Amino acid sequence: MDAFFASVELLRYPQLRGQAVVVGGRSAQQPVAQPDGSLRFARLRDYAGRGVITTSTYEARALGVFSGMGLMKSAQLAPDAILLPANFDAYREYSRKFKDAVATIAPTIEDRGIDEIYIDLGKVAEETLALAKRIKQAVFDATGLSCSIGISPNKLLSKICSDLDKPDGITILGLDEIPARIWPLAAKKINGIGPKASATLARLGINTIGELAAAPVELLAQKFGRTTGAWLHRVAHGRDERPVVTASEPKSISRETTFERDLHARHDRAELTAIFSALCRRLADDLQRKGYASRTIGIKLRYADFHSVTRDLTLPAGVCDGDQIRRAAGECLKRVPLTQRIRLLGVRAGALLPLADAELIPPAVQAELPF
Repeated sequence: MDAFFASVELLRYPQLRGQAVVVGGRSAQQPVAQPDGSLRFARLRDYAGRGVITTSTYEARALGVFSGMGLMKSAQLAPDAILLPANFDAYREYSRKFKDAVATIAPTIEDRGIDEIYIDLGKVAEETLALAKRIKQAVFDATGLSCSIGISPNKLLSKICSDLDKPDGITILGLDEIPARIWPLAAKKINGIGPKASATLARLGINTIGELAAAPVELLAQKFGRTTGAWLHRVAHGRDERPVVTASEPKSISRETTFERDLHARHDRAELTAIFSALCRRLADDLQRKGYASRTIGIKLRYADFHSVTRDLTLPAGVCDGDQIRRAAGECLKRVPLTQRIRLLGVRAGALLPLADAELIPPAVQAELPF
């Protein structure tokens, strides 16, 4: 999906189309109604805190503002950009709508998150370009949003191609076109080559996918290890045998939040307690919505000095109730030092069991839980 969160917001606020808009920051101000009926929107320059950008419109990206950037830093680049708070309930709803629309045409789908899917088109008997256009139209009819599609023989190349003609693009690639269309791209365009690997490759004089394809596999193995070196050589040549996986079992489900300011366990006890309880309730909602119970509840804390600690508690039976998760997570919290200020708090549910198969601890006997 194209600038997904921002695009959903523009459906709600069409007057912002064509402007630099940034979504992010829990403390970002909601639009304020004016006496004349118009809305006053917060500007990026007015934000104070350490929130990060969830997404931005393409107009904001042209100013150097991208997802994952700190809002305070982004304000230096685009102070007049509109700032909107994130609305994840709306994004989840539109995510469901666009995936349902695609499934009516090509039901073999691998869900890769809220705004991205892989589709196996091998069993759809239709000319490729016409099929891509039909998928795009179905998505637009269901959501009012545009998407970009990459079609190729495998997931690796399709991922790259989906980004080549954004927004609202279609890119179709054959294996014989790899040297002309893929090799000139930066090596970091390959999903899985992050900043550290890119820096290491650059020190070797390897900046493009073509240069990576030409590098001796022995050199890559020496610098990255045999397994990663072989993978780099393989993907640079456009080889990827991974199938489209239509169903997978999650290993864990978690919820976490980074605070706008560091909180102290004693001085900010009421605020921390409210946040902690809300995380547990949201985790319980996630478990119930996805049809799982958990036998291992854990917590994660990151202190002001960026040092992190985790603690887990294994339960005698499964839980998916918010109060039970809160109690188990509270026991974990007793086992970590709370003398430093805290910048991040998270709750995790592991050892997942399908609800239909799980032996659950009844909420009615919560007071008798052995922890």
